[in-house]
Amino acid sequence: MIIDLQRFVAAGRPYWSDLEKILDRLEAEAASTMSLEQLTRFQRLYERAAADLAKLTTFSAEPETRRYLERLVARGYSEIHETRARRSRLAPRKWFLETLPRTFRRHLRAFYLSLAITLAGCAFGGFALILDPDSRHATMAYGHDQLTPEERVRQEEQATEDRLDGRKTSFSAFLMTHNTKVSIFTLALGMTWGVGTILMLFTNGVTLGAIAVDYVQAGQTKFLLGWLLPHGVIEIPAILIAGQAGLVLAFALIGWGKRRPFTARVREVSRDLTTLILGVGIMLVWAGFVEAFLSQYHEPMIPYDLKIGFGLVELTLLTLFLAKSGAKGGAGEIPAPAVVETRKP
Repeated sequence: MIIDLQRFVAAGRPYWSDLEKILDRLEAEAASTMSLEQLTRFQRLYERAAADLAKLTTFSAEPETRRYLERLVARGYSEIHETRARRSRLAPRKWFLETLPRTFRRHLRAFYLSLAITLAGCAFGGFALILDPDSRHATMAYGHDQLTPEERVRQEEQATEDRLDGRKTSFSAFLMTHNTKVSIFTLALGMTWGVGTILMLFTNGVTLGAIAVDYVQAGQTKFLLGWLLPHGVIEIPAILIAGQAGLVLAFALIGWGKRRPFTARVREVSRDLTTLILGVGIMLVWAGFVEAFLSQYHEPMIPYDLKIGFGLVELTLLTLFLAKSGAKGGAGEIPAPAVVETRKP
């Protein structure tokens, strides 16, 4: 028997990938169920993968592909024969450490677009303030236009009383609630084919850019970093991910190059949208806590260098989490082997 390994892998790759997606979902959501049609497809994909593995065991020209199929078939076997009651307690942890970052990486294009739109807004807000200082009254939100950076810094550093004394918990809860509402609204505006989501991201960028340029021009960059970094390195990415989710929804509604029905496209991304917005909620809870208990306190009470360092550590951990957590160490990647012909007597 002659086997063209490259053609063999190319033909089997779509089926193996489909089986892997089903297994990822089943492992991430222990309580999930499948319809009869889904169960039938799962069985067929599992049987095909097992048959493909049997073909590869007759020669050792491509050990990586064989090991990949062995893991895939083993996972399928476990799902068929294993009970779920014992694993259900681990579902939240598995969702957070694996499903959430994998879902984020699966829609990186939408995240990069969300980031680009926000940066464009930052550039607009910053240049508007440079060219027309009076534009601060239109570009800065939440009363930041009422005080110059020098006045704000002087008030904060000379304060003798804790203005949040007895109100830290309520202020933190307000921040969490408000930012979560904004994020859900940003996602929901994806129903406008992305126009509303784009406007929300751009507007947030305008405010951020104007405030940042205002403080930098006034020579208060260190205060700005010490104020924004502790909570901002979590809060801003959370808003960007909410925008990512809104754009994913918009892409599904528009359906460029996709022949599937409208409802099928929306159903296909609904689980990912839920995962992303729940992740955003978790991030905003942490950001609200940090802003109320750390970001609002400045020198001499808390050194700026300490706050900046804390923010950089947060940013590093968040980047590593989103980029690496849930990775399979190569097990999920199907190698692209060279053409090999093996003759079996």
